[in-house]
Amino acid sequence: MRLLGLDPGLRHTGWGVIDADGNRLRHVANGVIHSDENDSMAERLLQLSEGVARIIAEYKPEEAAVEETFVNKNPTSTLKLGHARGVVMLAPAQAGIPVAEYSANLVKQSVVGNGHAQKEQVAMMIRVLFPGCEFASVDAADALAVAVCHAHHASTLRIWKKAAGGES
Repeated sequence: MRLLGLDPGLRHTGWGVIDADGNRLRHVANGVIHSDENDSMAERLLQLSEGVARIIAEYKPEEAAVEETFVNKNPTSTLKLGHARGVVMLAPAQAGIPVAEYSANLVKQSVVGNGHAQKEQVAMMIRVLFPGCEFASVDAADALAVAVCHAHHASTLRIWKKAAGGES
């Protein structure tokens, strides 16, 4: 199954695409969508939306996962991040792709084994999971971590549903 992980940000939104086949994960691509800070909020959000739409068109993920917003000390920054997150979630939904959400702590726990891991630890584990993988930035590494988290949790959920007699 092809998965798209997204680490939303108004200035830089990280993205990562992986293929998951059971416990086997394979890196496909990653990068960062940048918005122009000199543009209006609406134009910046459009840049993010169009960027995610291009990634979806090129890599054709079957599912997407987005990191949840944490509450910042600065309410204005939190609100702007919320706008970016909403647009980043909307783009896959418009393409008919299911979108899952994971807390930053769960993503870190799933990848590093510690829900309070530093960004550098997450990046290091992504390098371990995907040997030879070069990522565009820590935002892209975080997005790959979101995709890995989703691969693990979605796989478990599918197994539980199948065991309960539901859809797989």
